[in-house]
Amino acid sequence: MSKLVLAIDDDKYVHHVIEESLSGFCTLIHAKNGEEGLRQALKYNPDIILLDIEMPGKTGFEVCTELKAHPQTKDTPVMFLSGKTELPDRVKGYNAGAADYIVKPFNAEELMARIRVLYQYRQHSKKLKSDVERAQITAEIAMTDSGDMGRIMRYVGQSYHAHDIKALSEHMFEFFNPMDLDVVLAFWYQDIGVFCSAEGGVCPLEQELLEKHRDANRFVDFGHRTIVNYPKISMLVKNMPLDDAQLYGRYKDLFPHILEVTNAKVQDMEVNERALAQAQQIGNAFNELSEQMYQNSDSRERAVEKFAAQLVELTKSVEQSNVSSSDEVVFHLQQLQQTQLLFASLNDDLAFIKYQLKHIIESRNELLENLQKIAEPRHTEDVTSQTDIELF
Repeated sequence: MSKLVLAIDDDKYVHHVIEESLSGFCTLIHAKNGEEGLRQALKYNPDIILLDIEMPGKTGFEVCTELKAHPQTKDTPVMFLSGKTELPDRVKGYNAGAADYIVKPFNAEELMARIRVLYQYRQHSKKLKSDVERAQITAEIAMTDSGDMGRIMRYVGQSYHAHDIKALSEHMFEFFNPMDLDVVLAFWYQDIGVFCSAEGGVCPLEQELLEKHRDANRFVDFGHRTIVNYPKISMLVKNMPLDDAQLYGRYKDLFPHILEVTNAKVQDMEVNERALAQAQQIGNAFNELSEQMYQNSDSRERAVEKFAAQLVELTKSVEQSNVSSSDEVVFHLQQLQQTQLLFASLNDDLAFIKYQLKHIIESRNELLENLQKIAEPRHTEDVTSQTDIELF
């Protein structure tokens, strides 16, 4: 993206020099005095402002001071272009808020180099400001450990250690217990409904309501009941405080955080289960392939050994016979010996393949073991309970 530079100067020749110097380097906007420059700065929000000092009307120092006082332009780097070379003028420019000061006349290389430095300085300042804002937001969230967000953060940690629907539902019920809410959960796991409640059983009508409203709006209110829907999780609240607008609004802001985390967790569980099944299928295929390879290689080795023994016997018979000098017999013996060498080479190749296959099988077993660890529930004794967190 091209840098946008605003040049404020009352001298047309200076504008021409700037245009020539920065041609192809950046996009230029021109202003012939301070008032016009202020308007252009607010309108276009340039990356850098080049500012003359001595101009009719507002001086460059005055313009710079106003730019730094305005929220929209206070962070825009200003570079003074001036024929004044004295140190007090530079100090005055710095006090007005300028970031750089270049003396006329200047060459194109110097101007471009200074602009490049200022542009990098501004980008770095923007990033630093953004990082500070994000850090402040993170700190504010961390300070809500005793409130709703603290409870949500605790649930996120608990859900991380849950690796089946039963454990996940227990953490959800634990989250809702302090609110005195009677909830029924429906997990749409692998497109099959898994229904849970804190009491244990879910009546058929509740299951039907959840199934019928699965593809409805995010929030469905009827009577004092509310259904909240996500792709992998639906929740029926049987005693929603619909007559308390403030509390109802607070719950509507709170529930999506919990259900989004749960929805993502169920998706991960499905992915892990599919990955484990696929890895097992691949592993079974490798086992069958390896068994066939070992059987074929063993048969081939026995055939080669038998062939070699027969060749030795044949060679001895030929040597003891009266036709041992026959060219035809010698030729056939040489052909048989070459065939034996070929078989030996094939055996070496098969041995290498068996060696590589062994390593593949070992890697496959390690992969299955790791996937199995992900799929199996882990110990959660160290996961903090929700019961020691106040709701308000």
